[in-house]
Amino acid sequence: MQKIIPNLWFDHQAERAAEFYCSIFPDSEILKKSFYGESGAAVSGMPEGTVLTVGFRVGGLEFVALNGGPVFSFTPAISFFVNCTTEQEQDQYWEKLSEGGTVLMEMGPYPFSRRFGWVMDQFGVSWQLSLEHEEQKLVPFLMFTGEQHGNAEKAMEQYVSLFERSGVKKVDRYTEGEGQPEGTVQHASFILDGVEFMAIDSSFEHGFTFTEAISFQINCETQEEIDLFWERLSEGGEQVECGWLKDRYGVSWQVVPTILDELLANPDPVRGERMMKAMLQMKKLDIAQLEKAYYNA
Repeated sequence: MQKIIPNLWFDHQAERAAEFYCSIFPDSEILKKSFYGESGAAVSGMPEGTVLTVGFRVGGLEFVALNGGPVFSFTPAISFFVNCTTEQEQDQYWEKLSEGGTVLMEMGPYPFSRRFGWVMDQFGVSWQLSLEHEEQKLVPFLMFTGEQHGNAEKAMEQYVSLFERSGVKKVDRYTEGEGQPEGTVQHASFILDGVEFMAIDSSFEHGFTFTEAISFQINCETQEEIDLFWERLSEGGEQVECGWLKDRYGVSWQVVPTILDELLANPDPVRGERMMKAMLQMKKLDIAQLEKAYYNA
């Protein structure tokens, strides 16, 4: 199981967006769906029985799409970098992702890439397409701007310290005369539990920052893991509900037990509803209490 899964928050478009992305990239498929029960529907305002989440794989990377209502909006502060091997492949992705969307940087040559384009798709999710020959097709990309400008390296170091099979691959810093504060991160690449991420600092006035529309779900096997990630990531940030938190850099995470998927996959709606009611009362998720609610009437 992928340890860290990007989670995309939609109003009511999760299923359509997941199918759209799966139609574009190779090594893609819909994995599983969950549906709103009575308690979840009452809290979210979404209709009971409609799709709550869609798990899917795109370009070999697992995602979750969530229908949560019109609460959060996507911004380019978190985008997905697409490693393309040929111009033809790049053009195919660009044509589909830009349809009904907004071009942020036109496709063309740049000092950092011989051919690059940045687009916000019809759902608001941002994609950077570049001619590269990296093994990982899609790479989560974090831009530290506004109040978070200058924190890219600190955030990267904290994240790397928390996850196994992690490390910093490369850090390029701005030098004097490059239009950004000297020493800030021009481009960084790092690994978190085997998955590559990228990060940059940008001092320009973009008018956006991180939002909960894109969070990173951490799948935990034990309560000890949940406790560790919850305490370390929320320190200096904000503890929210149902396993959600915002770290000190403004990035949102969901710290969840792997057993949650197993319990939600059980077709017994009564047990699932009991567990959901219990979860809605929690901030940090408690495996023992979730299991107790599920198995005991």
